[in-house]
Amino acid sequence: MSNKNIVSFLVAICFCFHILAQQSATYTSNLVDYQKALSLYNNQQYLAAQSLFSSVKKTAKEEILQSDCTYYIANCAVRLNQQNADQLVEDFVKEYPTSTKRNTAFVDVADYYFENSKYAYARKWYDKVDENALGRKEKEKFNFNNGYSAFSVKQYKEAKKYLSRVENSQEFGSQAKYYMGFMAYEGDDYDQANEYFEQVSDQERYKEKLSYYQADLNFKLGNFEKAIELAKARLSSSDENEVSELSKIIGESYFNLEKYEASITYLKAYQGKKGNRDRTAKWNNTDYYQLGYAYYKQKDYENAISEFNKIVGGNNSIAQNAYYHLGESYIHLNKKQEALNAFKNASEMDFDLKIQEDAWLNYAKISYEIGNPYQSAPQVLAGYLKKYPNTSYKEEIETLLIDSYITSKNYKEALKLLEGKKSFENKVAYQKVAFYRGLELYNEGNYLEAETLFDASLKEPRDPKFTARATFWKAEADYNLTNYDEALIGFKQFQQQTESSSTPEYENINYNLAYTYFKLKNYGQATQYFNQYISNKRGDKVRLNDAYLRLGDGHFVSSEYQSAINAYENAIKINEIDSDYPAFQKAISVGYTGQSSKKIKELENFISDYPSSKLRDDAMYELGNTYVKANETDKAMAIYNRLNSEYKMSSFVPKALLRQGLVYYNSSENESALAKFKTVARDYPGSPEAVQSVATAKLIYIDLGRVDEYASWVRTLNFVEVTDVELDNATYEAAEKQYLDGNTDKAIKQFNGYLSQFPRGLHALQAHFYVAQLYYKKDLLENAAPHYKYIIEASQSEYTEEALTRLSQFYLEKKNWNQSIPLLLRLENEANFPQNVVFAQSNLMKAYYQLNNYEDAFTYADKVLASSKIDNKIKSDAHVIIARSAIKTNDEAKAKAAYVQVEKVATGETAAEALYYNAYFKNKEGKYEASNNTVQKLAKDFSGYKYYSAKGLVLMAKNYYALKDAFQATYILESVIQNFVEFDEVVSEAKAELSKIKTEEAKTNSSIQPED
Repeated sequence: MSNKNIVSFLVAICFCFHILAQQSATYTSNLVDYQKALSLYNNQQYLAAQSLFSSVKKTAKEEILQSDCTYYIANCAVRLNQQNADQLVEDFVKEYPTSTKRNTAFVDVADYYFENSKYAYARKWYDKVDENALGRKEKEKFNFNNGYSAFSVKQYKEAKKYLSRVENSQEFGSQAKYYMGFMAYEGDDYDQANEYFEQVSDQERYKEKLSYYQADLNFKLGNFEKAIELAKARLSSSDENEVSELSKIIGESYFNLEKYEASITYLKAYQGKKGNRDRTAKWNNTDYYQLGYAYYKQKDYENAISEFNKIVGGNNSIAQNAYYHLGESYIHLNKKQEALNAFKNASEMDFDLKIQEDAWLNYAKISYEIGNPYQSAPQVLAGYLKKYPNTSYKEEIETLLIDSYITSKNYKEALKLLEGKKSFENKVAYQKVAFYRGLELYNEGNYLEAETLFDASLKEPRDPKFTARATFWKAEADYNLTNYDEALIGFKQFQQQTESSSTPEYENINYNLAYTYFKLKNYGQATQYFNQYISNKRGDKVRLNDAYLRLGDGHFVSSEYQSAINAYENAIKINEIDSDYPAFQKAISVGYTGQSSKKIKELENFISDYPSSKLRDDAMYELGNTYVKANETDKAMAIYNRLNSEYKMSSFVPKALLRQGLVYYNSSENESALAKFKTVARDYPGSPEAVQSVATAKLIYIDLGRVDEYASWVRTLNFVEVTDVELDNATYEAAEKQYLDGNTDKAIKQFNGYLSQFPRGLHALQAHFYVAQLYYKKDLLENAAPHYKYIIEASQSEYTEEALTRLSQFYLEKKNWNQSIPLLLRLENEANFPQNVVFAQSNLMKAYYQLNNYEDAFTYADKVLASSKIDNKIKSDAHVIIARSAIKTNDEAKAKAAYVQVEKVATGETAAEALYYNAYFKNKEGKYEASNNTVQKLAKDFSGYKYYSAKGLVLMAKNYYALKDAFQATYILESVIQNFVEFDEVVSEAKAELSKIKTEEAKTNSSIQPED
């Protein structure tokens, strides 16, 4: 080798040595830093360690060093809870699949999460571990940790799998058995749980935990005495929550041992369970049942009710049992309305058929005793017999059923149930129910239908007393239908029946017979019976007053004027009915006795004494006529003028004008006479007075020789056709004869023929009136209406008042309030008969109410009540209008006072309405029990009026909730929602109230789901 080559070789060797030296130094440095990082890691300085491992990894060339650094970097990330920690571990496994630390990485990460109680994360990584690569010791720890992690996240199947592998391990066995026992306990495998717990019960570390579970296990295994012993021993060392649970175990154990008195203290000490979402501790329905039943067995019914009635919406055997015993508790405290609902609820559940039947029986009996707001008592009793046809109580319930048809007062429903029943007892009941239903319809003014029911009652003449009463009221219906001959026969039959004298109707039979004879114009018999009625003096003063009035009228039309005067004077003395009528009639009667000057004095006194009388215009007209007869024509003219001035709308004005014309005519003051006659013809065309005025004017014109002038004048009058006078009269008289002979259809045809031939004839007004009356009698009001309209649009006449009454009645029946009001206002001002004034005022108040004009409704109701001539029905209507208007205008004080008055006189649905508001105002005043008593009366006496029954029930529910009885409140509201779907407004209110209550109750009872 040359020297040059030797030098080159030496240089090369030196260079290589330098490189190797450099590499060795770097490796050594990395190892030092790696060891330093490892030391930091072991000292839990993970962030610094991670940083140094990262530096070493960057310069390390050796794969094993890089692999180890990557492993520790990921491990530090896990311990530092860095977001990418899991990904770093995954990357390590992918990058170094053959690394010896691969399995260790999974174990380390899993153990780290396990030690920090992040068991779900631990489970994820334990699942990646290769168990076969683990040593025996490592495998035991792996199985326990993995099993416990699964247990902690409630993956019990996986937990059992791993924990069962170490249940015999010296290190982990006791813990594994404890958790295996706990899982068996949670899974209701109490025998298995007890077996595991027994194996570790001697170990101090588990004694405290096991004492509660063993007490509970013994309770669940039915070892109640042992459960009590264990639980009591644990009480003193337990926290508040565990004391609650242990108290429950002790209380339930005593309950199951039927040691109810001992159970109460412990059951009360239970605080309830916390829900998953709402962490408030709550009882459930079973908890309330047990404590309630324990109180029930101690006969502490108040406390039993307090617990039972917290069971809301229960629908299982426990709830059925609770509701049944709730009903029993109410019965012991004589709270039958509350018991009714409890038994009804229990009877609707079939978990225990014996309890269901007993509940049904109690429900039926109480329905009979106090009434039922959901369905009639007869329906309930009949329903029980249908469901339990072979019951040992059959005879008792059938007896109650028959009687309930009467006592329920729901006669309409009772009739349906009785239809077709063949037994004697049912026929007796049918006779009574048909009678009472007829009476209801009569009081509602439905006379035709009422008569049908009285006939039905009379077809089953089982009880003579009810046969007599039905006979009387059938006659009353006939009387109101103007069938006076039939009414007379009926009243006579009633009078002749042996049982009639023991009926409430007997007191007034002479009065009724007298009135019927009066309507038949048999005044002799009428006065005889009025005298018989008066002689007994047993009637009320208003009826006695009226009897004297009619007695006076009977004598008057029979020309027995002194007797009439005596009767009228007696009526004036009693003064229960306005005395203006008898005073006027007395004055007229005095005149007929030939005492003209006394008659004049009486009429003059009448005009001054009765300034607001409807008969005052009559008196003025009669006084004017009397002055004429006494030849005091100046006075006559003055009083006629006064009448014409003060009563422009009176039907006596055209009569007075005609009389004035006749006075002038008789005094040969022809021009003055013609002026009066022309005024009548112009202002009252078509009236009888106008016709007579034309006829008398004709005589004057003839006497004056001014016939052409008469003819010219007559042509200006559209109610006189001079050339057809004879044909006009003949045609009208033919129709009138049919009317007087009672040939209704022929009369209608001929009157219509007359009006078609002579639309402005001499007798057009009368023809329109009579044909209208005939149509009205045939109940053809649509046909009658145009004729009545013609009369009221014509000038004032003797027919105007009747036409106003009938036409307004027609519009009222069609509920055409706006059309009826102007007619009623006219009738109020123009009527001569007081009853028509009352008719106008009472219907004005109703019409204004219907049009939401409450102020005018108030005004007319007050006017009606101010009248002494109104019956109870109208009085009730007036108070009702005041009450309803007050409710609408939020004047509840006024409404309350009005409904008090309504309740005194009302019948039927109006009485039900008044009772409802009685309860309503008591609720407002916080008188909840009193309010419920009133609703109960409403249910018993007026169950047929479903709307107010439903509203009353909602009120009752509010009362019960205010009285802390959630069961009654919710059950009633649910029943309303289910049973009264036809009343949307009531159901909506019930739903809102139920939602409110359930939301509130759900705060303390976990069995209740709050409403959405």
